[in-house]
Amino acid sequence: MKYKITIMTIMLIGNLHALPTNDLNTTSIELQKLELRNKILEAKLKLKELTEKNQKYKEIVEYENSAKIAKAKANKITTEIDLQKAKWKLKQAELKSKISIIKMEKELNRYVDKKPIYLDNPLTKENTLIISDRRVELNGAITDEMADRISRKINYFNNKNSKKPIFLVIDSSPGGSVMAGYLIMKAIDSSKAPVYVVLKSFAASMAAIIVTLADKSFAYSHATMLHHQPSMYQQGSNNLTEQKENYKNLERWWKFLATPIAKKMGITIDEFQLQMYKHSSKGNWSEFTIDAQKIGWVNHIVDKIEETSIICEETFKKDKNNKKDSDNGNSEFETINRIKNLPHLNPTDAYFIYNPDGFYKIK
Repeated sequence: MKYKITIMTIMLIGNLHALPTNDLNTTSIELQKLELRNKILEAKLKLKELTEKNQKYKEIVEYENSAKIAKAKANKITTEIDLQKAKWKLKQAELKSKISIIKMEKELNRYVDKKPIYLDNPLTKENTLIISDRRVELNGAITDEMADRISRKINYFNNKNSKKPIFLVIDSSPGGSVMAGYLIMKAIDSSKAPVYVVLKSFAASMAAIIVTLADKSFAYSHATMLHHQPSMYQQGSNNLTEQKENYKNLERWWKFLATPIAKKMGITIDEFQLQMYKHSSKGNWSEFTIDAQKIGWVNHIVDKIEETSIICEETFKKDKNNKKDSDNGNSEFETINRIKNLPHLNPTDAYFIYNPDGFYKIK
């Protein structure tokens, strides 16, 4: 449009000289009007362009503002979520801390704020035996593994302190391997620190021999001790000659162990054997320790035993098969249908065990 107006203007100017004066004035006025209209049109076009630009700018500004608002809202929501997460984490940490404190207090409550008592003379005037944590347990059938554990503990306590007493505590034991029992007695004899054997409930066979031959032994008044001659527990099939050899080996062990017991009782080994069968048709001579003391089987009868080493509550757990795989941690044992299989012995060893119900079996 602008281009066309400009051409027409030039044509009009070119023809001015050919027009009369009045016509010239008229044409000039028309030209001015035309230019004015052109300017008006240009102004309108610019105004329209500016209006459109302004509208687009407004839309951009509104979009940017909306985006900023949306972003601000999103940031606010994110901040609120993060704040909520932080609150939950803090709450979770607080709860965990409380649980941890409860657990620690519960664990702490299992312990006694008290130390074991160590006495050179553990028997008090009140006839109470004070046992420290220098104690070794002998429970269940005596085996090589048990003998090794007991010997190691006696050696450990000696290396720690060679003067304070060590306590070999028997709750209940039917006896066991002769050679393992012998190793336990030698560990007691070799100890620089005195080893006191303590019987709480029952000791038979090899366990009774350990109590009887100890330099110092203590027992409750109605704990039971049982002595008898060893029986043959043969492993595998043996011919007559092998059976004789096993018998001679067992007889040698019996003389070695029974002779000092008979001497302590003030009788001969033959008299000791006769007394067994006088007291029992099967030769199982059992006595309450209050009576066993009178015949030399135990040294001291105590009224009370104070276990000062027990400063932590013990927890007992059963395995997945709901059975124990050992006696007092002895992993050599295998319990099947309420029968315990004893470990294999070396060829020169023998079991000296009180087993009237056949509970213990040889593999």
